[in-house]
Amino acid sequence: MTWEEIRHFHQQPAIVAFWRRLLGPLLPWLTPRRRRLLLALGAVVIAVTDPLKEMRSIHKWFGFTPDTAGSVLVIVALLAFVWVWYRAAQRFASLPAFVKRHPQLCLHGCFWVWMIVLWTVTPSNVTVRTTLTGCAVVFPLLLWRVGFMLFTAQRGRMAGTTFADHWFYLWPVWGGSSVPYGKGFDYLTSCEAKDDEALARSQLSGLKLFLLAAMCSVGKDLMDGLVFDENNAYRRALGGLTLGVTGANDMIRMPGDYPIWQYWVSMYCELFRLVLGWGSKGHVVIGFLRLGGFYVFRNTYKPLLAETIVEFWNRYYYYFKELLVNFFFFPTFTRYFKRSPRLRVFAAVFAAAFFGNMYYHVVKATSFMLGDPAKVWADFNPRLAYCFALALGIYISMRREQRRPKGVVRSPARRALAIFGVWTFFAFIHLWARSTMTHAQRFHFLLGLFGLG
Repeated sequence: MTWEEIRHFHQQPAIVAFWRRLLGPLLPWLTPRRRRLLLALGAVVIAVTDPLKEMRSIHKWFGFTPDTAGSVLVIVALLAFVWVWYRAAQRFASLPAFVKRHPQLCLHGCFWVWMIVLWTVTPSNVTVRTTLTGCAVVFPLLLWRVGFMLFTAQRGRMAGTTFADHWFYLWPVWGGSSVPYGKGFDYLTSCEAKDDEALARSQLSGLKLFLLAAMCSVGKDLMDGLVFDENNAYRRALGGLTLGVTGANDMIRMPGDYPIWQYWVSMYCELFRLVLGWGSKGHVVIGFLRLGGFYVFRNTYKPLLAETIVEFWNRYYYYFKELLVNFFFFPTFTRYFKRSPRLRVFAAVFAAAFFGNMYYHVVKATSFMLGDPAKVWADFNPRLAYCFALALGIYISMRREQRRPKGVVRSPARRALAIFGVWTFFAFIHLWARSTMTHAQRFHFLLGLFGLG
């Protein structure tokens, strides 16, 4: 077999035929309807375990211990919330005009009303307090998934669907975070295997992603051993071998007299570590989705080979990018500044990469849940700089791509230079993506990049 055939083994007819023989009658039995039903049954378990898992932090954050009755009421309230919005989506055409025009605004309005109640009311009854707090803590897990269901309703595609057709992605068994991997009903349906051969190919590609996840995990651990973690097993196995570089975050928190080259190399190592980390996590989630018959796009796809900023952003954390594009970019782009194409794109990019990015992270933060504006500002003012630089970089990258002549192929040297430029941009702005260091520490690091530290 050639290298290309090995890379795409899930597309090889002989291997697909072997997989179909191996699973025998199971593949034909797993029709799309049965697969969705199985995933929906699994979602029942997740709808119970996920809220309970999230609520473990309540004692640490809010200073009281949730009781059993309140925990049960949290699960019941969240199930009722999902059911109400499902029924609203089913009857979308008969909803009030304002709700039909602004369904996402109404959805997030419910969340904000609940948060205002949490911030202004402190009930003495522990059951009521547990219910109120628990729902607020778990709410961010549902906001965006229910939002995708409302997109389906806006497109008029709810007809003929059952609750199970939506329930399975609202509480997905394939895991992830509050970012909806696989998005919603429309995208999942478009990627769904319709016969046993397509299911076999999807499942084989899922196994391939598990292998890639393991490779990314090993790569991240090896990077940790060579740079970041002196107690790492790989470092011990390699006899204490290191790159002689301190991690950028450690250099920022513990300023010292480092050579210039170490400042730069540490910054790139941090970026490579982030990419490998997202690859190891995202490939597992998408691998499970493909095992279920949904041949969806990878979450992380070769971002370190991207030649433009906007291409890297699309490849690095695909489903978070899709969330920002669907909920912030397109609504802004389709409604505002239609007479000014440049301003229209500029506003849409900043609505997504700046405002949407900040909003997503703030509403699920501990300081926000506690209603502590000073702590919110302390936690997120570095990310303001990060999101602003990201949005500006994406906009400039998009403008440059629009001006670049079509059909012109870059030479290998120019491609390498473009890729290195993308690395530099993202390695640099990621210094502001975390709030665990002060601006003075970052400034000292920046001086060190130019030999002034």
